[in-house]
Amino acid sequence: MTDKQPGAETSAPRALRAALASPRLVRAMGAHNPLSARLAEQAGFDVIWSSGLEISAAAAVPDANILAMSECLDVAAGLAGTVNLPVLADCDSGFGNVNNVIHMVRAYEERGIAGVCIEDKQFPKLNSFVEGNQDLAPLDDFAGKIRAATEVREELVVVARLEALISGKGMDEALRRAEVYERAGADALLIHSKQPDPDEVFVFRDAYTGDLPVVVVPTTYHHVTVGELEERGFAMAIYANHALRSSLRAMRETLVRIMQDGTTRHVEEDLASLKEVFDLQQVPQMLERQARYEALGRELAEAAR
Repeated sequence: MTDKQPGAETSAPRALRAALASPRLVRAMGAHNPLSARLAEQAGFDVIWSSGLEISAAAAVPDANILAMSECLDVAAGLAGTVNLPVLADCDSGFGNVNNVIHMVRAYEERGIAGVCIEDKQFPKLNSFVEGNQDLAPLDDFAGKIRAATEVREELVVVARLEALISGKGMDEALRRAEVYERAGADALLIHSKQPDPDEVFVFRDAYTGDLPVVVVPTTYHHVTVGELEERGFAMAIYANHALRSSLRAMRETLVRIMQDGTTRHVEEDLASLKEVFDLQQVPQMLERQARYEALGRELAEAAR
């Protein structure tokens, strides 16, 4: 746990709103446990994305609403309790119908999450990059979810994620839905694309005439730069799964090498030191606190003699 959360000076939702309103592009990094969130914070990211894909992968199950809302919430709350950054939670399609969304919003806000992102696909959803059912939810159904979320929240940021480009419904449908979700009360829009270049999200941003901040997830169009996104008027870029993907390759290579060599001698120079692990665990701070309060306890006990 950190000594201070965003709410120490301002609430986490207010911190996220301020970030989205900034003229500078906000950079969010996906995380699936407190350790990865702390690494993202140390690297200088602005926001932590509680990634549905990363959380599912860490549990070794598909990103297809296999995990319950409570399991995803526990992870998101762990992230929020570890870093001094706002946490934006990937909440799939809201874990069910409008009543599930209402319960979700209240639960996530109570646990200190800054914002939730809900996508306009049917429940159960399937990861957007998997071939399969990517059907959109009926427009009125999802608009009702957004309105319900914004009416029951206190400060929680509600991001409406547009999947029309993923589902093959096209730009006109994406823009139509964006207009409706803005009227429903969404605080920001996330336009999702699986194209290898950013052209269609650029087209969306140019054509969208509303007032909401627009968020992108440059997973497949990974050549795009922060400068290009900022120049185009996007508010946030979410690097949604890169921490997990990098760790998978590193772990696999290390484990295979140890098994092949019968020793760890050849991998040690590529591994983090135990000191790095202890520093991430904040062991020095723990020992310092322990020494301080043990000394204070002795002073108090001696004063009573």
